[in-house]
This record gives sequence, C-alpha cells and structure tokens, in this order.
Amino acid sequence: MRINCVWEHNGDDSILYADNFVGAFSRGASKEEAIAKMPEEIRRFQLWCEEKALDNCDIVIVQEKESDLQIKDADSDVLFASEKEPLSIEEYQYLKALALKSAEDFYALYNSFPDKNKSAAPCRKTFYGAVPRTAEEMYQHTKNVNEYYFSEIGVKADNDGTIVSCRARGFETIHLA
Repeated sequence: MRINCVWEHNGDDSILYADNFVGAFSRGASKEEAIAKMPEEIRRFQLWCEEKALDNCDIVIVQEKESDLQIKDADSDVLFASEKEPLSIEEYQYLKALALKSAEDFYALYNSFPDKNKSAAPCRKTFYGAVPRTAEEMYQHTKNVNEYYFSEIGVKADNDGTIVSCRARGFETIHLA
C-alpha cells in the first residue's frame, strides 16, 4: 500500500508523518533513516487501531517542509496539504475516536507508573523550557496543551480534570459550536 508522507526536516534531523495514517510518524537523523522506520511504525499504528496490518508499504514523500524549528524537540510548523480539505462526518468521527482512544491509553499508561516523579533522564532545555522527564511531568505537559490545540480551531476548552475528560469536553464543545 502507498503511504503518503510529509517530510519535515531541519539540517540532519528528519521526521516523516504518514498523511494517510494520521498519528503515525517516524524520526531519523536523515530522511532515509526515517523512511526505513516507517513500515514498522505503520504496523504498530494498525495494531493500536486494531486494524489488519499491511503486507507492504510503499513510502512516497508527497510534501516537504524545511523548518527553522528544532524538529528533534518535537517542534513542528508543517500543515499538511491534506489537512486543508474539509472532513466528511465519517472522517471526523474516525479521527475523534482516535484522539479519545489516545487520551485513554495515555492516561492508562500514566496510571501504571508506580513512582510518577522518578526519572533517570538528564535535564535538557528546549524552546519551551525543560523537557518533561517524569511520568508526572509528561502527563501534565500533554494534558495541559488541550486548551491550546482546541483554541487553534476556535473552540473554547480547558485543561481541568484528566486528559480524558478535558479532551472529551473539547469535542463536546465542537458539537455545540
């Protein structure tokens, strides 16, 4: 199957986003390294989605973005050409279900840590401050961008409660808008 990928890069740092498997991505020190990792990422993504895994992947770069941002720090400024197209109600429902499943799985993973404040990772700074190093820091960081991302599409949301509840409320607000 053809996997349409958006390649974002800054110097030697590359990330590929699978345009037709929203949420699947691979990183590498080069485009070739990221491409080599993509078939396994697609396989894992399909397992997570409980879909039948593809037998083969034909990786095709459909869009390129040379960025001034630090891609290695999870900074991105690419907007996929495909994201500019309107969604059907079926596409919206599918993507909403994935976003809610992601929140539920992330919350379950967070809750599985016996010591949410323990880390062996060294301190490191990025454009937005210190990199989250503990389960608690990563959870708070991920949960607390909820309001920001919903506001990017003109939807009033908050970061109150769990990542699951605040994300669900954001989607409920979309239906009311």
